[in-house]
Amino acid sequence: MAGGGSILTFPALIAAGLPPISANVTNTVALLPGYIGGVIGQARDLKGQAPRLWLLAPLALIGGLAGGYLILVSSEKLFQALVPWLLLGGCALLGVQDRIRGALQRRSGVLGIGWAILPVFLAAIYGGYFGAGLSVIFLAVLGLTLDDSLTRLNGLKQALALAANLAAVLLFAGSGRLAWSAALVMAMGSLFGGALGGRLASAISPTALRFLVIAIGVGVAVLFFVRR
Repeated sequence: MAGGGSILTFPALIAAGLPPISANVTNTVALLPGYIGGVIGQARDLKGQAPRLWLLAPLALIGGLAGGYLILVSSEKLFQALVPWLLLGGCALLGVQDRIRGALQRRSGVLGIGWAILPVFLAAIYGGYFGAGLSVIFLAVLGLTLDDSLTRLNGLKQALALAANLAAVLLFAGSGRLAWSAALVMAMGSLFGGALGGRLASAISPTALRFLVIAIGVGVAVLFFVRR
């Protein structure tokens, strides 16, 4: 409902005893069912967008591979130093999500798809490396560069996020850094959580839930800063 689940699940994996990089790899793999579900749910919004997908999806795939490779070759010490900043960045993206959507709905002009190439590639690298808030970045880029409805842009965003995530997952599967049992449990949880979230959407304020996720994420980031 509120998005930003990885802001909670990543530190939870670390608290469970996984090293930071293994926790990040496992978290990324566990997100895959959610991305697949997002694309299936908006499949009709992708009709007529094949030219965009042919141009941007390969960039997302390559970027996701690059980001995944970077996290695998990073040292635990370096990544642990980056963790609080990555968490704060994810919280910030989650916090401005609604404002970005509102701004895109009011936009009066776009830059053109050529301007999306580099930002999509860079966003996909980030997605393969960490990924919290990736969908917000993709939606902002697409909204500034493509002239289309927000619903259709959201569908395209889902496809690009899936491409970046899938590329990283394929790389992580044979890396030896993946905690398979934790990833499977989380993946099942995301499926049930998605179904339950749809039923609870009318009972729980997404804004309040988003605020709670951000508050927890900031709190965890502060703890990482203190422990350094």
